[in-house]
Amino acid sequence: MIEPVFDAIGKYGGDLHFPWRGSKDKWTLEKITEEALFRFKQDGSGIEPNVAKGYQVNDDATVYTIYLREGMKWSDGVPFTADDVIFYYHEMVLKETFGKSVYNCYYSVDPETGDKALAEVTKVDDYTFRVIHKYPSVMFLERLAIDNKWLFAPKHYHEQLLPHIVGEDTALAKAKELGYEDIKTLGKQTGYYYWIEVNRPTLRPWIIQNDPDDSRTVFERNPYYFKVDEEGKQLPYIDRIVCDKVESKDHFILEGIAGNIDIRGYDFTEFTLLMENKDAGDYRITKWSSSDWTSIGIVLNQTVEDEKLRKVFQDIRFREALSVAVDRAELTELITDGLAVPQQASIPEGLKYYREGWADQWNTYDVARANELLDDMGLPMNESTGFRTYADGSDFTFILYHSTKQSEGQAEELLKMYYEAVGIKTNVKAVDETLYEELKLNNGLEGVSQKVGSFDLILRPDNLVPVTINSPLFGQYASYIASNGDQGIAPEGDIATLVEHWDKIASATKKEVALEYAEKIIDLHQKNQWYIGYASPNPLVLLVKNDLKNVPNTLLYNDPFRGYGHAKPVQFYFDR
Repeated sequence: MIEPVFDAIGKYGGDLHFPWRGSKDKWTLEKITEEALFRFKQDGSGIEPNVAKGYQVNDDATVYTIYLREGMKWSDGVPFTADDVIFYYHEMVLKETFGKSVYNCYYSVDPETGDKALAEVTKVDDYTFRVIHKYPSVMFLERLAIDNKWLFAPKHYHEQLLPHIVGEDTALAKAKELGYEDIKTLGKQTGYYYWIEVNRPTLRPWIIQNDPDDSRTVFERNPYYFKVDEEGKQLPYIDRIVCDKVESKDHFILEGIAGNIDIRGYDFTEFTLLMENKDAGDYRITKWSSSDWTSIGIVLNQTVEDEKLRKVFQDIRFREALSVAVDRAELTELITDGLAVPQQASIPEGLKYYREGWADQWNTYDVARANELLDDMGLPMNESTGFRTYADGSDFTFILYHSTKQSEGQAEELLKMYYEAVGIKTNVKAVDETLYEELKLNNGLEGVSQKVGSFDLILRPDNLVPVTINSPLFGQYASYIASNGDQGIAPEGDIATLVEHWDKIASATKKEVALEYAEKIIDLHQKNQWYIGYASPNPLVLLVKNDLKNVPNTLLYNDPFRGYGHAKPVQFYFDR
């Protein structure tokens, strides 16, 4: 495969110094080294073949014929063929050997009944396979590029350790040999988090050489990597990615300004400090844009356990009150040094589904309006305490959670001050990432400090429709959908309408129909403002050493595009 370069044909050699937090940072290295079957184009206009060479689709989008590249090899020199695709789908995806349910992209939906059917994946020849859907699946390749980017695994490796092939005892012995306590962990580490599994064959440009939690982890070039530049020179240009383990945010900053990092993204609050030290550190600073809707925002769990609190959270007047009670100008100045501007959570201009004027909705600081809304709701002020109560006189309070991974708490404490100024008793609670995820899965969150973003809801609906237990917004509504009604609460009101619209998207026989209902979903989000935002989205502030070349100055940095990976790091090089 020919991989175009951004500026110039590169030079070979060098180590890319990229500090990380070890296995905690595994997804960052995943995105840098990822080789998906299909990936998103640089301009975001659609998908393009990557590991795949090409494809054909029949007229009703039920049969996808996918062609692989002849001559490709795994990093251990074994040929890569359609057998590796067929094995992965039948022996790993369908059997859930790496701890994941079968991905949504493999289901098609009957447009008449809503019934779901699982795709068949069959081999045509050594370099061709077919994905056959029972019903039209017009967004299959785009969904595949989101859900299951690597529709392949090294058959010759996994057939030696999967328990249903080699037996439980042999698989357990293999797990112990690799340092894992059980077969479940073996499957997850070698089948899902495989890019940090030493000696697991890969198609990626760099291969991990030692434990990801060592003080220094090294990824070395893959001698069988399948891409070349326009002159036919094999990529990658850079020999190694060297990851020294760093534990704290401050340490990342110190390493950056000292000139010890070749490329790394930082929060925009560090922009001024990084700019002040760029000459001494011999680096340049650029900004990559974001598909986030806001950089400071909150969301309220619509199915919170306390029924009285749930009724309040579901009242649109309460969300408007929380919005207009905050002095966004002051907040953004204090938290972002004025780098962000006051703004409602909304789709950024230039992205699909942008709505003119949405950024200004409920954006004006208006304490009188907030108090009026809260009074109308039946949350009277107790003059002796200065806080509001429920109509029955009982105390009204809510907890605003934030993950310590996502926030240090300054913005949340300021929000608490604004909310309490209009009588809304607020407790701020910081929790670590593990507890946060546990609370989310068990409907244990109330209010949550959260940024939200969506490049295209058709491809990544998780935060906008309760199809998975991903956003605290949907709580038990999402549990109901994910369990097919066995758990949780059936969606109601406009959230039920979101689900109905999503079902239309899932069963669409034409992309135009899917787009029509996606627009309707966005309309409902604008109407209800379930995500309340206070500041414009952050760009990614990117530090790049001056001698590192072929790094684009502008790019859309988001998860579907795979972060740094969207810049095609295989064509980075050092001009030394």
